[in-house]
Amino acid sequence: MNPTTNIAVRAARQAGSVIMRSFSRLDTLTVAEKQTNDYVSEVDRNAEQAIIDTIRRAYPSHAILAEESGSRGKDDFQWIIDPLDGTTNYLHGFPQFAVSIALSHRGRLESAVVYDPVRDEMFTADRGAGALLNDRRLRVTEQRGLPGALLGTGIPFRDQRYMDQYLGMLKTLTQTTAGIRRPGSAALDFAYVAAGRLDGFWELGLSVWDFAAGALLVQEAGGMVSDIGGGSRHLDTGNVIAAGPRLHRDMVQAIRPHLKGDLKA
Repeated sequence: MNPTTNIAVRAARQAGSVIMRSFSRLDTLTVAEKQTNDYVSEVDRNAEQAIIDTIRRAYPSHAILAEESGSRGKDDFQWIIDPLDGTTNYLHGFPQFAVSIALSHRGRLESAVVYDPVRDEMFTADRGAGALLNDRRLRVTEQRGLPGALLGTGIPFRDQRYMDQYLGMLKTLTQTTAGIRRPGSAALDFAYVAAGRLDGFWELGLSVWDFAAGALLVQEAGGMVSDIGGGSRHLDTGNVIAAGPRLHRDMVQAIRPHLKGDLKA
C-alpha cells in the first residue's frame, strides 16, 4: 500500500470514529436540508474535518475537493472526499453508509479508500497494484451476461430530470436479471462490485465524491467503469455503469435505447 493510501486509511478511520460515536444518539443531531431530499448533519461536517486535518498534516500543499466544504487549494494532487456517503441511511439508523476518499494526480485516480465503519470493512486500491478488502485481494465476478446477474442501482433523488429514462432502464434490467438492489450508498455499491457481491451497478446524477474512490476500486479489481453511454466521461457526468468486462458490455447495450437528449452525452 503506498503512503498516500495509508494516509487515506488513517483519515477514514478517524472519520469512522466520529460517525459511530453519534450513531446511538441520532435523535440529538442537528440536521439541515441542502436541497430537496439531500441532507447534511453535524456528523458529516465533523467527519469531513477529521479527514481534512489528517490529510493536511501529511500533505499540506495538496488540493481538496470535499462534499460539505467544497474546493480548497490548487495542486496537481487533489483529494476527493465524501465523509459520509449515505447520510439519509445514517439519519434513519439504516446501517449502510461509508467514508469515501480518493486521490487524483492531474485528473487520474491514484489511490482509493472506502470504509464501512459498521462492519469495519476497509476497501483500498492503488493504481496498478490491485484492490483489497482489509488484507484480501478483490476481483469482480465473471458474470457473462444479464441473465442471472445481481445489479445495484441508485434511484435519482436530487436531479429528477431523467426519471422517466431511468425507470425505463430499471424495467429493462429488472426483466432480464436475477434482481436489482438499491442500498443507498454509491460508494459501497462500487466497493461491492469490486468485491464480487454485486455483478454490476448503474446510476444517474452522482457527484464525483460519491464514486471517485469506488471507480478505482472496480478498475483495480478487474472491472470496467464508464459513463452511461459506454464512454469515459463518467467523472464529469456522474452517469455511470460499473461491472466486469462482459457484463458491462451487455449493460451498456441494454441501457442505450433509453438514452435521449443530453443524457446521451
